[in-house]
Amino acid sequence: MAAELGRAARFLGRGRHGSMRAAGIDLGKVRVGIAIADELGLMAHPRPHLDGRDPRKLLTDLSRLAEEEGVTVFVVGLPRSLAGKEGPATRRARRFAEQLAKRTERAVELYDERLTTREAQSRLHEQGLSTRDSRSRVDSAAAAVLLQSWLDGRRNEP
Repeated sequence: MAAELGRAARFLGRGRHGSMRAAGIDLGKVRVGIAIADELGLMAHPRPHLDGRDPRKLLTDLSRLAEEEGVTVFVVGLPRSLAGKEGPATRRARRFAEQLAKRTERAVELYDERLTTREAQSRLHEQGLSTRDSRSRVDSAAAAVLLQSWLDGRRNEP
């Protein structure tokens, strides 16, 4: 099923071949952070978060996003402890990735998301936002940190 590939695991949907446009997902129970890579696959840009409380609606919204934005691969954050251990949130992300691949027929990769939220909070704080003011933006900022790391890693591959 899901084979570990370094820091990532892949679930292959029956996605289209050709150019690649990636979307990053920071999966939360209430808010789901979203980021989209630019057309060149160089920079990740945060988008408004989606509601994570209704999984069916979330999959519908992500399917629509894939069509509208030409997304060919989703990068879903894989939450692990700092020691690399997996727990309930990790299992939830794996199940979600499988459902997303099936629903959208796009490739889905799980990518280690350790410390992405902390990095996102730090960046928003540097921009002058308080923790309270950044609450509605931190999930998508974390998705952008995750996606940017994934994009940078792909550029460094042979």
